[in-house]
Formats: sequence, C-alpha cells, structure tokens
Amino acid sequence: MTQLHAVVVGTGFMGWVHVEALRRAGVEVAGILGSSPEKSRAEAVRLGLPRAYDSFDEVLSDVEVDAVHIATPNRLHFEMAAAVLEAGKHVLCEKPLAMNSSESAQLVELANRHPHLAAGVNYNIRFYPLCLEARERVRSGQIGAVLHVSGSYSQDWLLKATDYNWRVLADEGGELRAVSDIGTHWLDLLHSITGLEVESLCADLQTVHPVRQRPTGEVQTFSSDSGEVEREPVEIATEDAGSILLRFRGGARGSLTVSQVTAGRKNCLRFEVAGSDAALGWNSEQPNDLWIGHRDCPNEVLMRDPSLLGEEARWAADYPGGHNEGYADSFKQCFRAFYSAVESGELNDPVFPTFADGHREIVLCEAILESHRERRWVGIK
Repeated sequence: MTQLHAVVVGTGFMGWVHVEALRRAGVEVAGILGSSPEKSRAEAVRLGLPRAYDSFDEVLSDVEVDAVHIATPNRLHFEMAAAVLEAGKHVLCEKPLAMNSSESAQLVELANRHPHLAAGVNYNIRFYPLCLEARERVRSGQIGAVLHVSGSYSQDWLLKATDYNWRVLADEGGELRAVSDIGTHWLDLLHSITGLEVESLCADLQTVHPVRQRPTGEVQTFSSDSGEVEREPVEIATEDAGSILLRFRGGARGSLTVSQVTAGRKNCLRFEVAGSDAALGWNSEQPNDLWIGHRDCPNEVLMRDPSLLGEEARWAADYPGGHNEGYADSFKQCFRAFYSAVESGELNDPVFPTFADGHREIVLCEAILESHRERRWVGIK
C-alpha cells in the first residue's frame, strides 16, 4: 500500500482506538486534534504522534494529510465531514453520520459531487470475520430464503443514575441515544449480511433515568462510577433501552432490543438469521464462533479459521485458527477496506460503509423515534 497519512480529530475513547487501528492497518497517523491545543499536545505525547494540531483549519490546510477521521461528539460530524470533503481529503466519520436525515442527505450529495474521495462511516462490526462469513452464506443462498432476523445489543455502562456521559444529552448526541449509538450497529450489520431493506417498523423506547446526576468535572466514555464527587441533577430525554419490530421488503420480519442498562452485559451484540434451510447465530462476546442451525442434522459451530472460511471472509482473518481476533481487529479491517479503496480508486461499490449507509441508518432512527412518539407503525420512504 502507498504510504497514506491520516489525522484523527477527537481525543476521547474513539480517538485512540482509531489511532491504534490505523497504525495496525499500515496507515501513517500524522497527528491528532483535540478540543483544545492542550488536549491535542497531551494526547500526541501519550500516543507518540508526531504532531498536535491547534485547530481544525490547520488539519484541513495540511497538504501532507490524505484523510481525516472524525471521532468527535455527534453534533460536530456534519460540519466537519463536509469541510473535509470540500478540502479535497478522504473522510471516515464515526457514527452517526449527522444529527438528522437532512444533514446526512446533504453529506451523501456532497460525497457524490466528489466521486474521487472516499467517504465512509465507521460501522466496524461488519468486519468481524464471522460476520463476513455470515454475509457470504446468506447472500449465496446457503441458508435458503431469509424468514426473519432477531437480536439485541446490550451494555451496562449507563445502568446507574450516577452514570453520565455527553451521549445522554440530546443536544450533544441527538434525540435518540441507545438506538443511535449501538442499535444502528446492529441494523447496519444485518443489512450488510442479508441485503434486506426495512419497509416499516414499530418501536417502544424506555428512559430508565429521566434525571441523572452529572459530575461537575469531565467524564470519560465507559468510565466507572467515580464515587464521592460533586454532582448536579440533569434532565434526560434520550432513551436507555428499547424494542423495535421490523418488516422488510419481500416479507421477512425482524426484531431488535437495545439496552445500555443491562447489568453484566459490557458490550454484547447478538443476532440470529432464520432461513428456510438453515439458521445462523453470532455473539460479539464470543466473536470467533458462528452457530449454524439445522432441522434434520446436528447443529454446527464454525470456529474462526482462515482455512475454513469462504473467500469473502478469509481476507479479514489475519491469525490462524485458535488465535482469537476481536474488537480492535474489526476497526483495523474496516480501515484496511477503506484505504484499499482509496489506493485503488475503486469507490463505486466499496466494501466499507459509505455515507449512503450512514444516511440510511439516520432515516431509520427518525422513523423509530416517530413510531415511539406516535405509538404506531411507520413506513420507510
């Protein structure tokens, strides 16, 4: 691969995850930008990066930078992603792509006006090897026609009323939180695996803590309860959990439960795809096993092993069987797919999730919120 140079914007949890994965994918990380010059410098030192940028304009004007990774709070995604494309650089944005479908539609249009630039959204869960294997088996007809899909995405890091992060605020993250933050990962993954498009949906959402106790200091994502610190009450309008029924074009059905308040579930995405001939099941907490269900013969468990995977999944499994791959590897493979497309210039039908994929998820989020508020099924246009 030609030596490409990227800058990561954001110094929170996602920022250093992007830095590490970029390095493992063979992309040079030119530097990092935080919310202040002080944060930029501190993170550059901590991560051993060559440059700490003082401003976003400084990133955009750096002719040595090929791509920008946006790992900032959601409200900044639209403006930053648009500016990166206008500056003539490739962009990979954390999800959600924008705060609403009007913004995301504008970004899709802007990306279409710059067809020589890669514009991606980091739905990294697609790139677990066995998720790619499931995609190949479903799309090649190995499980027959898809009858229905089901699953969940559960975490516990916001279980307590004293758990707090900027994501719980609608002004910072958007009107939806659990669905937007983790549910869209599930929706994107199942779309990638099955190719099914949602026709209509019905949602019921739940805010467990309408008031949370916010620490007066800064709070890191996934940090534990900080104990005896000064706090202030803050009203919460975003959901902690929810259930969604799905109808797909062509007749298949689906169901999804999301929760950030399920004790003991640290980061657990599960799915089952029921086909007319067989079924597939996967759990992100045991990501190296794919369950294969049968009616008339014993069920199977396929262990992640490059020698046992199909062609579409084998490239994403770097280690031999028995040498587990997981969360960090999914970022590496997502970025590898992104930068391979950058290098080849083959951007018409890329493997990585595009701005159009990110827009689709925001359209679904808005329909989910409408369904919950109006207590009815909502069609997807």
